[in-house]
Amino acid sequence: MATAVSTGPFLLGHATHPDPHMALALAAAQLDAQRASQPAFVPTLALLYLSDRYADQAEAVLAEVGQRWPGVSVVGSTSVGLCVSGVEYIDEPALALMLTDLPRSQFRVFSGRQPLGDGDAWSALVHADPATSDLVELISELADRTGSGYLFGGLVSGRGRRVQLADGVLDGGLSGVAFGDEVGVVSRVTQGCHPIGPTRRVTSADQNVVLTLDGEPALPLLLEELDISLDNAEVAMPRLRQALAGLTDAGDAARGRGGEFGAQTRVRHLIGLDVGREAVVLGDVVVPGMQLNFCTRNPEGARRDLLRICAEIRDELEGDLPEERRAIRGAVYVSCTGRGGPHFGSPNAELRLVQQALGDVPLVGFFAAGEIAHHHLYGYTGVLTVFTEPA
Repeated sequence: MATAVSTGPFLLGHATHPDPHMALALAAAQLDAQRASQPAFVPTLALLYLSDRYADQAEAVLAEVGQRWPGVSVVGSTSVGLCVSGVEYIDEPALALMLTDLPRSQFRVFSGRQPLGDGDAWSALVHADPATSDLVELISELADRTGSGYLFGGLVSGRGRRVQLADGVLDGGLSGVAFGDEVGVVSRVTQGCHPIGPTRRVTSADQNVVLTLDGEPALPLLLEELDISLDNAEVAMPRLRQALAGLTDAGDAARGRGGEFGAQTRVRHLIGLDVGREAVVLGDVVVPGMQLNFCTRNPEGARRDLLRICAEIRDELEGDLPEERRAIRGAVYVSCTGRGGPHFGSPNAELRLVQQALGDVPLVGFFAAGEIAHHHLYGYTGVLTVFTEPA
């Protein structure tokens, strides 16, 4: 399978093949065909995503990209699944390559070898290894170095070697490409979980153990919202395994339109119960003052919320006057490995929803082990970012 789309200076090629060099050749043929109608197009930046099945051959693929498009900067990663315009390559050997001719003064590739300095950029696409120490703090620090404080991207997923691409092949840490303030970017976060009870305030906690909510023991509140009892483990355990928790910082909006989670809410795993203290154990540090909602995954809610963020992006680009309208030149979509067609009900369903809502624009991305937006690390979400024409 090999298809391609193009809108303006963002060109996209993608293909699946057991041999990564054959997949690259197929993608290159698509890109060359698009460039034939745009003779002035000279690529400067490539976003390249590879199936994790190609991880051990990443160096050879990157070298071939350099031979085909000399001087182009390359940023990307490997993943268990790739996102492209209307298509999801999940658990199959594939690659996706997007070329753009952004001015070199308006982007900078960064990594541990080439750190990003304070004020060097306005926003940044970030890839990170989930095994990196102090990852949440590093993401927040990186956001502070950008003019807008806005990051978008995700954690590299894979069943073996996890590779990042940043003008070289990297293992571990953070990398990506930072953009200047002249690069038009609009981004939104879509949630994939639905609250099952009221928003409560964390009143006492011990690291990742939630002791009390609104002054009451947390565990009985969870059992009440799930309508279960620990005395009936056969019924209780399956429901507990499906339960998650949405955390929102004090002062941020926990709920958005229609009572769904707002963009600032981070969904975390419920990793245990502390029966002795009537407490709940989460997969993140919790501090008093945070807001917490117990929640479950919800495909229909995820579908509605994905369409909502697409509509919000289109509305923002419309502007109040005809001369203010901006077109989408290209897009990056990072979705959770727990989403995609399997969660939305049919193959390619998630990316087809995006395509139907935004139109047939070039889109590239990957399925991540955690999603990055603003200065937060999310789970079970999608992060959609579009590049626009200048305002």
